[in-house]
Amino acid sequence: TAGAGGSGGIDGVLPAAGLMFFAFAGYARIATLGEEVRDPARTIPRAILAALAGAFVIYLALALLLQNHLSGGRLSATTAPLLDAVLNSRLAAGAPLVQAGAAAACLGALLALITGVGRTALAMARERDLPAPLARVGGKHTVPFVAELAVAAVVIFLLLTTDVMTVVGFSSFGVLIYYAVANAAAYTLPEHPAHGPKWLNVAGFFSCLMLAFTLPPASVLGMAAVLAAGAAVRFVVLRLRR
Repeated sequence: TAGAGGSGGIDGVLPAAGLMFFAFAGYARIATLGEEVRDPARTIPRAILAALAGAFVIYLALALLLQNHLSGGRLSATTAPLLDAVLNSRLAAGAPLVQAGAAAACLGALLALITGVGRTALAMARERDLPAPLARVGGKHTVPFVAELAVAAVVIFLLLTTDVMTVVGFSSFGVLIYYAVANAAAYTLPEHPAHGPKWLNVAGFFSCLMLAFTLPPASVLGMAAVLAAGAAVRFVVLRLRR
């Protein structure tokens, strides 16, 4: 953030944390595959914990590696830190492999996005919150192919018409608001040994909102407009159903 014109310290850490929140948010998409896996009550919790642990270990290892190979100033200024670290080492010949790995990682993230959001669109279409054709499924695994194609089209459109950082900001703001709502909903659940303590829901709710509103103003205003439009459409649809 500092290298992009922002300030250091807490003023730089909070927006950076908000932007990077989406990098940890993919684990929740595992839950959207509940009707497509065997024994979801047992499989999904294990998969979520494994995904979180794996992501944490990889991110931590990369952070330590980059700090050892790049100075603080260079690390904050570069847009391709891992590639720069390789180019400035005795392994410079392996730079194409790093680029190929980054491309593969992006494709993997895109696949997870389309898979998770496609299932969310499927559920919303079944509840008539989205157009009914999005609820169509096919194949023995009941894949929501219409919803996935629609999500893919939206992603391609955004990438072709908007810069990547703006898209990341949109995504981060939307995900943080989503998790704030999830914490608020969890707070209303009755007491149960399997549920977390209420104070954790409160802390999660306000933490998500704090990070969301430290994101770049363009991302906040743009995604807020999208959410407002969605709420307005939802209100109209509910009125028409009466």
